[in-house]
Amino acid sequence: MNKRERLLATIEGRAVDRVPVALWRHWPVDDQEPTALAWSTLRFQQLFDWDLVKVTPASSFCLRDWGAMDHWQGHYHGTREYGAPVIVNPDDWARLRRLDPTRGALGAQLEALRRIRAGLPADVPVIQTVFNPLAQAKNLAGGARLLAHLRQAPEAVQPGLRVIAETTEAFVAAAMAEGIDGVFFAVQHAQAHLLSADEYVRFGRTYDLPILDRARNGWLNVLHLHGEQIYFDLLADYPVQVVNWHDQETEPALADGLRRFAGAVCGGIRQEETLVLGDAAAVRAAVRAALEATGGRRLIVGTGCVTPTTAPLGNLLAARTAVESA
Repeated sequence: MNKRERLLATIEGRAVDRVPVALWRHWPVDDQEPTALAWSTLRFQQLFDWDLVKVTPASSFCLRDWGAMDHWQGHYHGTREYGAPVIVNPDDWARLRRLDPTRGALGAQLEALRRIRAGLPADVPVIQTVFNPLAQAKNLAGGARLLAHLRQAPEAVQPGLRVIAETTEAFVAAAMAEGIDGVFFAVQHAQAHLLSADEYVRFGRTYDLPILDRARNGWLNVLHLHGEQIYFDLLADYPVQVVNWHDQETEPALADGLRRFAGAVCGGIRQEETLVLGDAAAVRAAVRAALEATGGRRLIVGTGCVTPTTAPLGNLLAARTAVESA
């Protein structure tokens, strides 16, 4: 099977020649310029031959044209630290204006996608990271301030969420037009310790679904549920083909998630304890455990989130080769 065939069969629950595997990571400093981000992404794929390529820009790529500033300070996940918030007072949400996805930082990300797609064989799927409106709002205001505004002045926040959602819808449409195969839709607030289920429906789901509708022609849309105590069932009906979450650190377990979602699940390997602090034998053991838990059906071997930049290359290679001998 080629990569597209393997992933399609996995999503549909059909037999595969081997279980697909994919890891992804941030590219600090390189992620500030489209040519460098494309080069790093392509080089990573050349090294490991993953079954899909997830394009991972800095989270600020969708916020810079609203004035967000972030800085590289050496975090081992490859993430950047935000400076002064764009949103301070509830009235500030009304100042956000819809962005043109072909210009500025969004346009630069489209350029990176063009370079990446052109640099890969046609059968290698490419998916673009897209942060949902609440995740973007968090980085514009700060996590605690966003939650305070949502509860104290929801009428002020919602017009801002609407503008963010409309901008994101336009970007997703433009990204799909570049020939990518889907989006990696990152949700960070579907966690019980952050929002109630009703709050997530009001402030999250309402704005998420129109964005995913713009990716409806994609066959490899991935929902990423970040964090702990996640509302898995609340989002299990999202129009995506794959769900990815921190299955080794929070419920549901991988096999349980497989029973509660109709498509494929992605996970099985701990980001830090196994990929960073473990060795090749530990990585292979994690892959075997994931295969046993799922019977090797509707499974993409991966981690709950990004691969830390400090993970030894030998451990990444072990993840890639473990599926060959399973």
